[in-house]
Amino acid sequence: MRIAIVNDMPLAVESLRRGVLATGAHQIAWVAHDGAEAVQRCAADKPDLVLMDLMMPVMDGVEATRRIMAATPCPILIVTGSVDSQSPRVFEAMGAGALDAVNTPVLGIQGAVHGCDTCETFQSKIMTIEKLTRRAVTARCAPFEPQVTHVMGGEERLVVIGSSTGGPQALANIVSRLPADYPAPIVIIQHVDAQFVGELSRWLDKQTPLHVRLAREGDHPEVGAVLIAGTNDHLVMNPNQSLGYTPLPRDQVYRPSADVFFCSVAENWRGIAMGVLLTGMGRDGAQGLLKLRNKGSHTIAQDQASCAVYGMPKAAVDLNAAVEVLSIDLVAAALIKRFPEAADTRKRGASSL
Repeated sequence: MRIAIVNDMPLAVESLRRGVLATGAHQIAWVAHDGAEAVQRCAADKPDLVLMDLMMPVMDGVEATRRIMAATPCPILIVTGSVDSQSPRVFEAMGAGALDAVNTPVLGIQGAVHGCDTCETFQSKIMTIEKLTRRAVTARCAPFEPQVTHVMGGEERLVVIGSSTGGPQALANIVSRLPADYPAPIVIIQHVDAQFVGELSRWLDKQTPLHVRLAREGDHPEVGAVLIAGTNDHLVMNPNQSLGYTPLPRDQVYRPSADVFFCSVAENWRGIAMGVLLTGMGRDGAQGLLKLRNKGSHTIAQDQASCAVYGMPKAAVDLNAAVEVLSIDLVAAALIKRFPEAADTRKRGASSL
Protein backbone atom coordinates (compact mmCIF):
# COMPACT_ATOMS: atom_id res chain seq x y z
CA MET A 1 0.00 0.00 0.00
CA ARG A 2 0.96 3.64 -0.51
CA ILE A 3 0.69 5.17 2.95
CA ALA A 4 0.62 8.88 3.83
CA ILE A 5 1.80 10.31 7.15
CA VAL A 6 0.17 13.40 8.70
CA ASN A 7 2.08 14.59 11.76
CA ASP A 8 3.83 17.80 12.79
CA MET A 9 6.44 16.12 15.04
CA PRO A 10 9.65 15.05 13.21
CA LEU A 11 10.39 12.22 15.67
CA ALA A 12 6.88 10.82 15.28
CA VAL A 13 7.13 11.06 11.49
CA GLU A 14 10.38 9.09 11.57
CA SER A 15 8.85 6.46 13.88
CA LEU A 16 5.89 6.03 11.56
CA ARG A 17 8.10 5.96 8.49
CA ARG A 18 10.24 3.17 9.94
CA GLY A 19 7.19 1.25 11.12
CA VAL A 20 5.61 1.42 7.67
CA LEU A 21 8.76 0.44 5.77
CA ALA A 22 9.84 -2.30 8.20
CA THR A 23 7.71 -4.99 6.54
CA GLY A 24 8.95 -4.19 3.04
CA ALA A 25 5.34 -4.42 1.80
CA HIS A 26 4.42 -0.72 1.85
CA GLN A 27 5.78 2.62 0.71
CA ILE A 28 5.42 6.22 1.86
CA ALA A 29 3.17 8.22 -0.47
CA TRP A 30 3.85 11.61 1.12
CA VAL A 31 4.18 13.42 4.46
CA ALA A 32 2.03 16.36 5.56
CA HIS A 33 2.72 18.43 8.67
CA ASP A 34 -0.79 19.65 9.44
CA GLY A 35 -4.37 18.77 8.61
CA ALA A 36 -4.87 21.48 5.99
CA GLU A 37 -1.83 20.26 4.04
CA ALA A 38 -3.15 16.69 4.31
CA VAL A 39 -6.49 17.68 2.76
CA GLN A 40 -4.66 19.29 -0.16
CA ARG A 41 -2.28 16.38 -0.62
CA CYS A 42 -5.12 13.84 -0.59
CA ALA A 43 -6.95 15.79 -3.27
CA ALA A 44 -3.85 15.80 -5.48
CA ASP A 45 -2.60 12.27 -4.74
CA LYS A 46 -4.97 9.97 -2.86
CA PRO A 47 -3.05 7.28 -0.93
CA ASP A 48 -4.24 3.81 0.07
CA LEU A 49 -4.09 4.75 3.76
CA VAL A 50 -3.57 7.93 5.81
CA LEU A 51 -1.88 7.81 9.24
CA MET A 52 -3.49 10.83 10.91
CA ASP A 53 -2.33 12.56 14.10
CA LEU A 54 -4.93 14.37 16.21
CA MET A 55 -3.20 17.44 17.62
CA MET A 56 -1.61 19.60 14.92
CA PRO A 57 -1.35 23.30 14.02
CA VAL A 58 -3.51 24.99 11.36
CA MET A 59 -6.05 22.12 11.25
CA ASP A 60 -6.36 19.21 13.68
CA GLY A 61 -6.80 15.57 12.75
CA VAL A 62 -10.55 15.47 13.43
CA GLU A 63 -11.35 18.27 11.01
CA ALA A 64 -8.85 16.96 8.45
CA THR A 65 -10.51 13.52 8.64
CA ARG A 66 -13.93 15.09 8.15
CA ARG A 67 -12.80 17.07 5.09
CA ILE A 68 -10.89 14.20 3.49
CA MET A 69 -13.84 11.83 3.89
CA ALA A 70 -16.14 14.45 2.32
CA ALA A 71 -13.90 15.31 -0.64
CA THR A 72 -11.58 12.39 -1.40
CA PRO A 73 -12.55 9.52 0.91
CA CYS A 74 -9.84 7.00 1.75
CA PRO A 75 -8.96 4.79 4.74
CA ILE A 76 -7.70 6.79 7.73
CA LEU A 77 -5.99 5.36 10.82
CA ILE A 78 -5.66 7.70 13.79
CA VAL A 79 -2.12 7.45 15.19
CA THR A 80 -1.65 9.55 18.31
CA GLY A 81 0.62 9.72 21.34
CA SER A 82 -2.01 8.33 23.73
CA VAL A 83 -5.31 6.89 22.54
CA ASP A 84 -6.59 6.66 26.11
CA SER A 85 -5.99 10.30 27.04
CA GLN A 86 -7.40 11.48 23.69
CA SER A 87 -10.41 9.13 23.63
CA PRO A 88 -13.14 11.81 23.13
CA ARG A 89 -11.27 13.19 20.11
CA VAL A 90 -10.56 9.67 18.86
CA PHE A 91 -14.28 8.88 18.89
CA GLU A 92 -15.01 12.21 17.19
CA ALA A 93 -12.50 11.33 14.45
CA MET A 94 -14.03 7.87 14.08
CA GLY A 95 -17.41 9.53 13.80
CA ALA A 96 -15.98 11.59 10.95
CA GLY A 97 -14.82 8.46 9.14
CA ALA A 98 -11.54 7.21 10.65
CA LEU A 99 -11.35 3.42 10.70
CA ASP A 100 -9.44 2.83 13.92
CA ALA A 101 -6.83 4.29 16.27
CA VAL A 102 -3.49 3.21 17.70
CA ASN A 103 -0.75 4.71 19.83
CA THR A 104 2.25 6.12 17.98
CA PRO A 105 5.24 3.74 18.08
CA VAL A 106 8.35 5.49 19.42
CA LEU A 107 12.03 5.27 18.55
CA GLY A 108 14.29 3.71 21.14
CA ILE A 109 17.90 4.52 21.91
CA GLN A 110 19.14 2.29 19.11
CA GLY A 111 16.60 3.63 16.63
CA ALA A 112 14.31 0.63 16.93
CA VAL A 113 10.58 1.22 17.06
CA HIS A 114 9.04 0.19 20.35
CA GLY A 115 6.74 1.46 23.07
CA CYS A 116 3.50 0.71 24.93
CA ASP A 117 2.02 -0.02 21.54
CA THR A 118 4.65 -2.17 19.86
CA CYS A 119 5.60 -1.83 16.23
CA GLU A 120 3.92 -5.20 15.67
CA THR A 121 0.60 -3.82 16.95
CA PHE A 122 0.92 -0.77 14.72
CA GLN A 123 1.75 -2.94 11.71
CA SER A 124 -1.09 -5.35 12.45
CA LYS A 125 -3.53 -2.43 12.27
CA ILE A 126 -2.21 -1.59 8.82
CA MET A 127 -2.49 -5.23 7.73
CA THR A 128 -6.09 -5.44 8.95
CA ILE A 129 -7.06 -2.27 7.10
CA GLU A 130 -5.42 -3.62 3.95
CA LYS A 131 -7.54 -6.77 4.22
CA LEU A 132 -10.70 -4.76 4.80
CA THR A 133 -10.12 -2.52 1.80
CA ARG A 134 -8.85 -5.10 -0.68
CA ARG A 135 -11.07 -8.11 -0.28
CA ALA A 136 -14.70 -8.77 0.48
CA VAL A 137 -15.41 -10.62 3.70
CA THR A 138 -18.10 -13.24 3.53
CA ALA A 139 -20.43 -13.98 6.41
CA ARG A 140 -19.97 -17.11 8.51
CA CYS A 141 -23.63 -17.82 9.22
CA ALA A 142 -25.03 -21.31 9.08
CA PRO A 143 -26.94 -22.03 5.84
CA PHE A 144 -30.50 -20.73 5.73
CA GLU A 145 -33.34 -20.31 3.25
CA PRO A 146 -33.88 -16.65 2.24
CA GLN A 147 -37.59 -17.17 1.53
CA VAL A 148 -38.46 -18.41 5.03
CA THR A 149 -40.16 -15.75 7.17
CA HIS A 150 -41.94 -16.13 10.50
CA VAL A 151 -42.32 -14.09 13.64
CA MET A 152 -40.21 -15.07 16.62
CA GLY A 153 -42.16 -16.27 19.61
CA GLY A 154 -41.81 -15.19 23.22
CA GLU A 155 -42.10 -11.82 24.92
CA GLU A 156 -38.46 -10.97 25.61
CA ARG A 157 -37.17 -8.20 23.40
CA LEU A 158 -33.66 -7.44 22.20
CA VAL A 159 -32.05 -4.77 20.00
CA VAL A 160 -28.76 -5.66 18.31
CA ILE A 161 -26.63 -3.04 16.57
CA GLY A 162 -23.58 -3.41 14.33
CA SER A 163 -21.35 -0.45 13.43
CA SER A 164 -17.87 0.38 12.22
CA THR A 165 -16.40 3.49 10.55
CA GLY A 166 -18.29 6.48 11.92
CA GLY A 167 -19.97 4.25 14.48
CA PRO A 168 -19.22 6.02 17.79
CA GLN A 169 -21.04 9.19 16.77
CA ALA A 170 -23.89 7.22 15.21
CA LEU A 171 -24.27 5.13 18.36
CA ALA A 172 -24.26 8.25 20.53
CA ASN A 173 -26.99 9.72 18.32
CA ILE A 174 -29.17 6.66 18.98
CA VAL A 175 -28.64 5.98 22.68
CA SER A 176 -28.89 9.68 23.62
CA ARG A 177 -32.47 9.71 22.26
CA LEU A 178 -33.68 6.61 24.11
CA PRO A 179 -35.55 7.01 27.42
CA ALA A 180 -34.29 5.57 30.70
CA ASP A 181 -37.21 3.11 30.70
CA TYR A 182 -36.65 1.84 27.15
CA PRO A 183 -38.13 -1.67 27.35
CA ALA A 184 -35.51 -3.70 25.45
CA PRO A 185 -31.88 -4.57 26.20
CA ILE A 186 -29.36 -3.40 23.61
CA VAL A 187 -26.20 -5.20 22.51
CA ILE A 188 -23.67 -3.43 20.28
CA ILE A 189 -20.92 -4.76 18.03
CA GLN A 190 -18.61 -1.85 17.19
CA HIS A 191 -15.41 -2.45 15.23
CA VAL A 192 -12.98 -1.00 17.74
CA ASP A 193 -9.84 -2.41 19.27
CA ALA A 194 -10.14 -3.94 22.74
CA GLN A 195 -7.42 -1.50 23.83
CA PHE A 196 -9.92 1.34 24.11
CA VAL A 197 -13.38 -0.19 23.89
CA GLY A 198 -13.63 0.47 27.64
CA GLU A 199 -13.20 4.18 26.95
CA LEU A 200 -15.89 3.93 24.28
CA SER A 201 -18.36 2.39 26.74
CA ARG A 202 -17.64 5.09 29.35
CA TRP A 203 -17.99 7.81 26.72
CA LEU A 204 -21.33 6.44 25.49
CA ASP A 205 -22.52 6.01 29.07
CA LYS A 206 -22.32 9.79 29.46
CA GLN A 207 -24.54 10.29 26.40
CA THR A 208 -27.59 8.36 27.62
CA PRO A 209 -29.80 7.68 30.66
CA LEU A 210 -29.28 3.98 29.99
CA HIS A 211 -26.35 2.14 31.58
CA VAL A 212 -23.61 1.36 29.06
CA ARG A 213 -20.91 -1.19 29.88
CA LEU A 214 -18.83 -3.95 28.32
CA ALA A 215 -20.45 -7.34 27.81
CA ARG A 216 -19.02 -10.02 30.09
CA GLU A 217 -18.86 -13.75 29.54
CA GLY A 218 -22.13 -15.23 30.82
CA ASP A 219 -24.08 -11.94 30.84
CA HIS A 220 -27.79 -12.02 30.08
CA PRO A 221 -29.12 -8.92 28.27
CA GLU A 222 -31.11 -6.78 30.71
CA VAL A 223 -33.61 -3.97 30.23
CA GLY A 224 -31.95 -0.65 30.96
CA ALA A 225 -28.51 -1.86 29.91
CA VAL A 226 -26.50 -1.31 26.73
CA LEU A 227 -23.80 -3.98 26.38
CA ILE A 228 -20.84 -3.54 24.04
CA ALA A 229 -18.62 -6.36 22.73
CA GLY A 230 -15.46 -5.88 24.77
CA THR A 231 -12.71 -8.05 23.29
CA ASN A 232 -11.12 -8.81 19.92
CA ASP A 233 -12.93 -12.17 19.96
CA HIS A 234 -16.47 -12.51 18.62
CA LEU A 235 -19.45 -11.94 20.88
CA VAL A 236 -22.17 -14.61 20.51
CA MET A 237 -25.61 -15.36 21.88
CA ASN A 238 -25.70 -18.81 23.45
CA PRO A 239 -28.75 -21.15 23.39
CA ASN A 240 -29.38 -20.38 27.09
CA GLN A 241 -29.74 -16.66 26.19
CA SER A 242 -26.40 -15.75 27.76
CA LEU A 243 -23.57 -13.94 26.00
CA GLY A 244 -20.16 -15.43 25.39
CA TYR A 245 -16.94 -14.90 23.48
CA THR A 246 -15.29 -17.13 20.92
CA PRO A 247 -12.16 -16.80 18.76
CA LEU A 248 -13.91 -18.67 15.94
CA PRO A 249 -13.98 -18.11 13.05
CA ARG A 250 -10.32 -17.15 13.26
CA ASP A 251 -10.10 -15.99 9.64
CA GLN A 252 -12.85 -13.38 10.06
CA VAL A 253 -11.17 -10.01 9.43
CA TYR A 254 -13.74 -8.09 11.46
CA ARG A 255 -13.12 -8.75 15.15
CA PRO A 256 -15.60 -8.65 16.76
CA SER A 257 -17.92 -9.44 13.86
CA ALA A 258 -21.49 -8.20 13.55
CA ASP A 259 -22.27 -11.11 11.21
CA VAL A 260 -21.15 -13.67 13.78
CA PHE A 261 -23.24 -12.06 16.51
CA PHE A 262 -26.33 -11.41 14.38
CA CYS A 263 -26.33 -15.00 13.16
CA SER A 264 -26.06 -16.35 16.71
CA VAL A 265 -28.99 -14.16 17.77
CA ALA A 266 -31.09 -15.38 14.85
CA GLU A 267 -30.30 -18.97 15.79
CA ASN A 268 -30.58 -18.79 19.58
CA TRP A 269 -32.67 -15.85 20.80
CA ARG A 270 -36.13 -17.08 21.78
CA GLY A 271 -37.80 -13.70 22.01
CA ILE A 272 -38.32 -10.83 19.57
CA ALA A 273 -35.17 -9.24 18.17
CA MET A 274 -34.62 -6.09 16.16
CA GLY A 275 -31.42 -5.62 14.11
CA VAL A 276 -29.71 -2.36 13.14
CA LEU A 277 -26.72 -1.95 10.83
CA LEU A 278 -24.94 1.39 10.87
CA THR A 279 -22.16 3.17 9.00
CA GLY A 280 -18.98 1.24 8.20
CA MET A 281 -16.55 0.06 5.57
CA GLY A 282 -16.95 -3.40 4.10
CA ARG A 283 -19.83 -5.88 4.34
CA ASP A 284 -19.84 -7.12 7.92
CA GLY A 285 -23.34 -7.53 9.33
CA ALA A 286 -25.21 -7.64 6.02
CA GLN A 287 -25.67 -11.42 5.87
CA GLY A 288 -26.45 -11.55 9.58
CA LEU A 289 -29.07 -8.83 9.20
CA LEU A 290 -30.64 -10.81 6.38
CA LYS A 291 -30.82 -13.87 8.58
CA LEU A 292 -32.48 -11.83 11.32
CA ARG A 293 -35.04 -10.53 8.83
CA ASN A 294 -35.75 -14.03 7.58
CA LYS A 295 -36.43 -15.14 11.15
CA GLY A 296 -39.07 -12.44 11.56
CA SER A 297 -37.03 -9.59 13.02
CA HIS A 298 -37.57 -5.96 12.09
CA THR A 299 -34.32 -4.75 10.53
CA ILE A 300 -32.93 -1.27 9.89
CA ALA A 301 -29.99 -0.04 7.80
CA GLN A 302 -28.62 3.49 8.01
CA ASP A 303 -29.11 5.51 4.84
CA GLN A 304 -26.30 6.71 2.60
CA ALA A 305 -26.73 10.42 3.29
CA SER A 306 -26.09 10.07 7.03
CA CYS A 307 -23.30 7.46 6.84
CA ALA A 308 -19.63 8.35 7.27
CA VAL A 309 -18.96 5.34 5.01
CA TYR A 310 -21.83 3.69 3.14
CA GLY A 311 -20.37 0.19 3.04
CA MET A 312 -22.00 -2.17 5.54
CA PRO A 313 -25.52 -0.68 5.22
CA LYS A 314 -25.25 -0.68 1.42
CA ALA A 315 -24.35 -4.37 1.47
CA ALA A 316 -27.45 -5.01 3.59
CA VAL A 317 -29.67 -2.96 1.27
CA ASP A 318 -28.29 -4.82 -1.76
CA LEU A 319 -29.25 -8.12 -0.08
CA ASN A 320 -32.74 -6.80 0.77
CA ALA A 321 -31.83 -7.43 4.41
CA ALA A 322 -33.31 -4.15 5.70
CA VAL A 323 -37.01 -3.63 6.28
CA GLU A 324 -36.31 0.10 6.71
CA VAL A 325 -33.50 2.37 5.49
CA LEU A 326 -33.34 5.40 7.76
CA SER A 327 -31.32 8.51 8.48
CA ILE A 328 -29.39 8.15 11.72
CA ASP A 329 -31.58 10.88 13.24
CA LEU A 330 -34.65 8.64 12.82
CA VAL A 331 -33.28 5.33 14.13
CA ALA A 332 -33.98 5.91 17.83
CA ALA A 333 -37.58 6.90 17.08
CA ALA A 334 -37.97 3.70 15.05
CA LEU A 335 -36.65 1.62 17.96
CA ILE A 336 -39.11 3.29 20.33
CA LYS A 337 -41.99 2.81 17.88
CA ARG A 338 -41.33 -0.91 17.47
CA PHE A 339 -41.24 -1.61 21.21
CA PRO A 340 -43.63 0.97 22.69
CA GLU A 341 -45.64 -1.07 25.19
CA ALA A 342 -43.30 -3.65 26.64
CA ALA A 343 -42.71 -1.76 29.90
CA ASP A 344 -46.45 -1.25 30.46
CA THR A 345 -47.09 -4.90 29.59
CA ARG A 346 -44.61 -6.03 32.24
CA LYS A 347 -46.25 -3.77 34.83
CA ARG A 348 -49.73 -5.11 34.05
CA GLY A 349 -48.46 -8.65 34.25
CA ALA A 350 -46.80 -8.04 37.60
CA SER A 351 -49.87 -6.34 39.07
CA SER A 352 -52.10 -9.26 38.09
CA LEU A 353 -50.04 -11.78 40.04
